Parts: sequence; C-alpha cells; structure tokens
Amino acid sequence: MGIELLQGNEAAAIGAIKAGVRFYGGYPITPSSEIAEVMAKELPKVGGIFIQFEDEIASLAACIGARLGGLKSMTATSGPGFSLMQEHLGFAAMAEVPVLIVNSMRGGPSTGAPTMPMQGDVMQSRWGTHGDHPVVELASASVQEVFDLVVEGVNISEYLRVPVVLLTDEITSHMREKINIPDDVKEVELVRVEPKDFLPFMDGQEYGFYLLPFGEGKRYHITGLFHGPDGFPTNKNELMKWKLERFHVKMQKASDISEEAVEFYGEAEGDVFFIAYGIVSRAVKEVVDRLNEKGIKAGLLRPKILWPEPKKAISTLRERAKKVILPEMNMGQYVHVVSEILGPERVFPLNRYDCEIFEPDDIFNFAKEAVL
Repeated sequence: MGIELLQGNEAAAIGAIKAGVRFYGGYPITPSSEIAEVMAKELPKVGGIFIQFEDEIASLAACIGARLGGLKSMTATSGPGFSLMQEHLGFAAMAEVPVLIVNSMRGGPSTGAPTMPMQGDVMQSRWGTHGDHPVVELASASVQEVFDLVVEGVNISEYLRVPVVLLTDEITSHMREKINIPDDVKEVELVRVEPKDFLPFMDGQEYGFYLLPFGEGKRYHITGLFHGPDGFPTNKNELMKWKLERFHVKMQKASDISEEAVEFYGEAEGDVFFIAYGIVSRAVKEVVDRLNEKGIKAGLLRPKILWPEPKKAISTLRERAKKVILPEMNMGQYVHVVSEILGPERVFPLNRYDCEIFEPDDIFNFAKEAVL
C-alpha cells in the first residue's frame, strides 16, 4: 500500500487485517471506536467477519470462540470496557487461546474522561484478572508503531497462545501521521501437528505450535477449569502445578522477546537516563536532545513491551546512569517494576494525572533539578 496518512485507530485495524485477523467482535467505546468502524467496512472485503455485540463481555467471548473455530481474532476497547473483559481475559489465558485486545487508554477510573488521555491501565493490563495468568502487554508511541505492534501482537499471541494487550491512548488513537504500510507482513510460522497426534496442552508444546481449530479432525476439550494435557478438568494437584508452570515457560519465552523490543535513544551513558513508554516517550526524546545540548549527558530507554518487562535491558542502567527518571501519565504504575530492578533510591518518578500530556518543559525542568 505504501505511504498513507492515517489515524492510530485506522492503522490498528489495517495492521490487524494485514496480520491475518479475520474476526472482530466489539462494542464501540471512545476513544477506540474507529477501529470497529474500519473493521466493519474492511473485514468483509477479505472474507472476514465483523460483529458488534451487546457489551464487551460478549465481545471478547466471541473472539475466543472464533479463534477456536480457526479465525485469528481481535477486539478493541477502552477503560470501562476493558474492565468488563477481565473474566474472559483470564479464560483465554487458562485455555491458551490467542487473542489481541487493543486498549486505547483514557482518563479513569469509571467513566472518567472519555476524550482525554492517561496511562492508567498499565497495572490492570497485567494484573486485571485473578490468578497467576500469562499475558503480554505492549505500548505504542506513534501511528506507525500502532500498525507494527498490532502485527507483532497478533504474532506473539499466536506463537505463545496467550492474550496480548496493546496499549494506545486517546492521542495516539486519533492523531494522524504518515506511515508505511507494506504489501505483506510476516506472519509467525507455527509447527502443525497431525490431528490424530494433537493434544491441546501437550508437554513441550508451550509455544510455537499451531492451535488446531475445532472441526479439523480432532475432538478436544476447552475449559476454564484446571485441566491436563487433553483439556479435560482435573482436581489432581500435580496437574494444577503443571499448568501454572506451563504458563511460566510461556512467559520466560515472552521475556526473551521483550528484551529485543527496546529502543535506546541519546547517550549510551549519562548523568540521567529516562525510562518512558507510549506517548510520553515522544516528549522525552526532545528533552534528551535539549539536555545533551546543555552538556548534561542524557539517554532514554523505551520499552515497547511493558510486560514481561525487559529486565536485562533495564538492569544495564545500574552502570550506565547516575539517576533514572520515569515520567508517566498516572500516579505511578510502571515505576514499581523499574524500582524493583534498579532500587528505589536511584529512580525518580514524575507523574501527571490531570488527563493532559506532558509538556517537554515539565520534564526538562524536573530533570535539571534531579541532576543538580
């Protein structure tokens, strides 16, 4: 397709279709509604299915069912709708069904500020449903990255067979930027097991194996209860332990992927280093340039995958930075992860939670005070 001028929400929908998504189940909610609008128009053109449901509970349930039927699936929502999805997010995790959820963050909690941005769903994306569940959490900083990370999110979800949450926000969803849309994108390659040999939860197949759809030659069971390799419910303690350890194997592999999804910007070592994600990182890049011009050595570490966190990359800041500043558009959510790795005495949180974005001057002045 080449170069296009698109909104973030439009890029999300096009990226999903390019990645092979053929089912969208959703309920319109600001600021993500344009994703549903584009999917409703474009999915039928490629043989896909769009259904608007009565609520977000039904939407995610339908996505899970569609994927079990063989269609790559996604939905999109914002804060209140994402809250309603938590039960089925846990079901997708337990049943190991791939699904992508795009969450365009807005002011919250509750109805909050539907047309204004925040980053208040970072913890919810990781911990929103109960139990030790696997989930991968991405964060985009541009319209191009919305497209790219939707493709990446679909691939990660299919590869690991876990739910993936892509965090955008009201600004990233609605701003327009030029992006490059390739004619084709790379879809993850998966090992296919013959139906006669297929078990949905076989040992050694925690990731990298194709989920055989219902109706393709093998009857198997799916449940939210603890289960064994064949999918049927169990009360055996050793199988319950086995299941959670299976999740751990998935997340260890996700950690390897996370370490590769990090951008470093500015100086390799510095008086001050920033860790920023999403829309905030754009202002931080300007601040890094300004600080370096003034002789204050500064750099930025930007994780594109927030969970599992790129622990090795963050750990390098122990030697590379005297002080670490973490600006967030919330009251401090990712700072807990970073502080556990680097120690709280080294990390300086900077929080804005009035549903407005950071001005570069806000971050610049805070950084100068922190360094001095």
